[in-house]
Amino acid sequence: MSEDWRKDFEEERDRLNKMVLSSDHIGIKRFFALDTQAYTDGALDARTKELMGLASSMVLRCDDCINYHVARCFEEGVSREQFYEAFNVALIVGGSIVIPHLRRAAARMEKLFGG
Repeated sequence: MSEDWRKDFEEERDRLNKMVLSSDHIGIKRFFALDTQAYTDGALDARTKELMGLASSMVLRCDDCINYHVARCFEEGVSREQFYEAFNVALIVGGSIVIPHLRRAAARMEKLFGG
């Protein structure tokens, strides 16, 4: 993965999403639409929902999901301190098995902040 991990990740994700969605399977298309819609502003703002998605993804140990939510949280204006609060919640909920994912998430987040 290059220095611009987000660009590489998003290009690969977009390519694979197009491949999957080209199947025209209605169930898959509906699920993808539901997933997208879940993170839009509602009673909770998109920023809060992305932080929830990040913590949940860390507990579930899905690196692709973690990368996606780290990028989205950054786009939504989440600060370093707020990222670390979400990382802490994931660690408390998920336990020590989350630590490797926390490390990678922190590294990705720091790159976005120029660190």
